[in-house]
Amino acid sequence: MTIPPPRTHTPAVRAPRIEDYALIGDMQTAALVCLDGSVDWTCLPRFDSPAVFAGLLGTHEHGSWGIAPAVPDGVPAPYADRCRYVGDSLLVESEWDTKTGTVRVLDFMPPRDGHGPQLIRIVEGVTGTVDMTSALAPRFGYGRWVPWIYDQDGRTAAVSGRDALWLDTSVRGEEKDGAVHHSFTIAAGARVAFTMSWQPSHAPAPEVPDAEAALKETAAFWETWAAQLVYDGPYRDAVVRSLITLKALTYAPTGGIVAAPTTSLPEDLGGVRNFDYRYVWLRDTAVTLSALLRTGCRDEAVAWRQWLLRTLGGDPENLQIMYRLDGRREMPERELDWLPGYENSSPVRIGNGAVDQLQLDVPGEVIEMLALAHELGVARCENTERLILRLVGYVRRHWRMPDDGIWEVRGARQHFTHSKIMCWVAVDRVVRLVEQGVLDADLEPLVALRAEIHAEVCARAYDRERNTFTQSYGSKELDASLLLLPQTGFLPADDPRVIGTVDAVRKELAPDGVLVHRYRTDGRQVGMDGFSGDEGAFFLCSFWLVDALALTGRLDEAEALFQQLLTLRSDLGLLAEEYDPVKKRQVGNFPQAYSMLGMGNSAVRLHALRKAASVAVIAA
Repeated sequence: MTIPPPRTHTPAVRAPRIEDYALIGDMQTAALVCLDGSVDWTCLPRFDSPAVFAGLLGTHEHGSWGIAPAVPDGVPAPYADRCRYVGDSLLVESEWDTKTGTVRVLDFMPPRDGHGPQLIRIVEGVTGTVDMTSALAPRFGYGRWVPWIYDQDGRTAAVSGRDALWLDTSVRGEEKDGAVHHSFTIAAGARVAFTMSWQPSHAPAPEVPDAEAALKETAAFWETWAAQLVYDGPYRDAVVRSLITLKALTYAPTGGIVAAPTTSLPEDLGGVRNFDYRYVWLRDTAVTLSALLRTGCRDEAVAWRQWLLRTLGGDPENLQIMYRLDGRREMPERELDWLPGYENSSPVRIGNGAVDQLQLDVPGEVIEMLALAHELGVARCENTERLILRLVGYVRRHWRMPDDGIWEVRGARQHFTHSKIMCWVAVDRVVRLVEQGVLDADLEPLVALRAEIHAEVCARAYDRERNTFTQSYGSKELDASLLLLPQTGFLPADDPRVIGTVDAVRKELAPDGVLVHRYRTDGRQVGMDGFSGDEGAFFLCSFWLVDALALTGRLDEAEALFQQLLTLRSDLGLLAEEYDPVKKRQVGNFPQAYSMLGMGNSAVRLHALRKAASVAVIAA
């Protein structure tokens, strides 16, 4: 692994790059482990619970747990010399080479089986001897509350309000300044386990975990899950890491999938574009499930379908774009003024004010995913069929309205082109299902509605002079979501209007030809999205460009672009929401489900199109 250069900051200030973190999780929550051995973000017991380690959005004083080779006081912990995932899993191994020996730390969170969340860290001596330190400093309530720390029967408890953490290890420790400190020496072949368990503070102490047994069970879980993946083409490492990450972001009890496990990692370093992504977006989840379905993961699709039915119930008229993990609707947005934010990017927000937005593309995304599930053999469901008909009825009643669009702009509503095209997709897929005998509905009005939407979009959203569709009706602006046009079937991929749109978006929104921005921003001015400042290029949009080039017949160009994008992954194969091409680093919430599925989808699509091209050549 390439080790970043030394940083010039005071020891108390956290300044790792976003891509310096590894993701571990148990499919109910997650933790981010830095290359310096510090766990700087964990919400317990769920993804959307308050963080107990919030150092990622501030300093060590806002909560962290560091395990690393000992260094003099005031010296930052060293970065690991090597870090990797163990096979196709979420187990992370970090190794440090020191003057006296080499040490390895293995971090993981066991999938829950009748127990609460656990974070297990096993320290193993590889060669020689290494002096080690552990400093566990939980801060409950997003870094705000210092717990009461005490010893009970040789176990360490940290309690604050309704929450309690229990630390078990064979090493003697001491409490100081609201943290639990351990110093020890590890020799070659020796192993020392630290296990942290969460429990409601009013409940009895949890059982002492068996770290070695949990390690074997966790490794077996991921090995078994990864074995079902059917993809075996080029870039398999990228595809599998994408799918494992998407699985890790699934909330197992309900089947919902969070957009990211973090909040307020900035889209603009030092800026205000900081949002909470620890919720279930219908659009993101639908597209995520499509990626999982295409690679053999049917159980996740069935679980999400049940989540969807429970969440929407019989009331799609009050459709929200996002929900809580368990289907609840409320997520009021507020700011945490005691947290300075990642690299002083404030405000830090929890909740999400976009929850009440109107985004007319969402029914199309959901219907398309449900239609794909049927196409790939997921058993028919009468309740799902009724939901699809209700959703297309929603589209029929609302498609003419302006909306807030796929990018959740907080400016004035517009007639966004992508939203209208996805309304067409919703109707088109229902027409197909009726024609196949899957749905029972009157076909004639659906066909007429499909034609009406198509005609209006072509008349009002297409700029004949520039040969491109535009961001919204009558606008001259472009939008990266237009790159999805070749995938929708709205027009043939070789239609000159489609090719012209792809080329225009690339020219205007990807100045370097590789990294695509969502739309133009206006720096210090408040733009059409309601925010000042700029933002990085969106990884997802860049993968959409890969797909668009491939689908419009430029396969070699698409593959070259894809390979360039792969070089921007973290050393562990992870992607945040965006990439800052000026500072040359990842920005935004991390890891981002949308970015990871974009990477996986592009790899699978490139492989399929290359195979089809080869077959065509042979046939000719």
